[in-house]
Amino acid sequence: MGGPETVSDTHDFLKNLFCDGDLIPLPFQRVLAPLIARRRTPQIEKQYQDIGGGSPILRWTKLQGEGMAKLLDELHPQTAPHKAYVAFRYVRPMTEQTLAEMRADGVKRAIAFTQYPQYSCSTTGSSLNEMFRKGSTRNTGDIEWSVIDRWGTHPGFVEAVAQNIEAALAKFPASTRKDTVLLFSAHSLPMSVVNRGDPYILEVSASVSAVMDRLGHSNPYRLVWQSQVGPSAWMGMQTGKALEGLARLGKKQVVLVPIAFTSDHIETLYEIDLEYAVEARAHGIEVHRAESLNGSPVFIRALADIAAQHLKECGSGSGPVSTQFGLRCPGCTNATCEQQKTWFARGGR
Repeated sequence: MGGPETVSDTHDFLKNLFCDGDLIPLPFQRVLAPLIARRRTPQIEKQYQDIGGGSPILRWTKLQGEGMAKLLDELHPQTAPHKAYVAFRYVRPMTEQTLAEMRADGVKRAIAFTQYPQYSCSTTGSSLNEMFRKGSTRNTGDIEWSVIDRWGTHPGFVEAVAQNIEAALAKFPASTRKDTVLLFSAHSLPMSVVNRGDPYILEVSASVSAVMDRLGHSNPYRLVWQSQVGPSAWMGMQTGKALEGLARLGKKQVVLVPIAFTSDHIETLYEIDLEYAVEARAHGIEVHRAESLNGSPVFIRALADIAAQHLKECGSGSGPVSTQFGLRCPGCTNATCEQQKTWFARGGR
């Protein structure tokens, strides 16, 4: 998805985001999307100003990718040297720009490695649709593709999240620590996407379950949803409402856990830290956020392990995509989705 590096990039980011029917389906999308983007730009610009003047997501993604590639050279020397490229969906570096850079570098073998741990047609699916559109209709060179499409229960990812939760829990008194509620927060989805059979809700739930298993179910927990946009129905309950409810129930200690984000950006730095946490404290709740994965060595090693295992499986003849990747949502009517999955299953041919 990406995020604007500077405040002045905000409008173009929002326009590209609202124009994406895979993420936010709108009636008369080409007309309404620019209007919504213009109306929301001042508010979102203020939010980016409040978190330092832009999103740090590109910096963190580059750091994670470079660290992964360095480790991957050691873990899978047969395909070394490795280089990580960043392709964002709504802001520079855009997919088309990155493909052009890869072509100029003479890349012959590439992995489309989603940085969304849990698969959704609106996130990973949208990004792969765009890569298919740009990669199949333009001269991107003779690149052989494979896909890492989901990894939300990988032990390294689970361990990195669990360690950050444990660090947050340690900020509470030992005498009351076990009563602290773990509130896992993930980006919500419109119910129109959920109801067509999108696997995201299930996969986020699986991530939460794996993390709680690693923690030994030490604390009570819930999975909640954030970042709803517009008046249509979205997956709930919403994170802010959940905090209000916990306060009403007399819960005084909460750890907020960003379970579907792998680095800091506006949803963590503003929405969680400057909205939800402040509101929770106003309700009498002591709240701490588990740090985002950012530069976690455990997480970066997990990325390298995932990529190395993928390369080994491809080398042993298992094919360029996972078994689950080929299954479309039962309610899917998007022709591009079908074409994209076929294209990647053929190695980008």
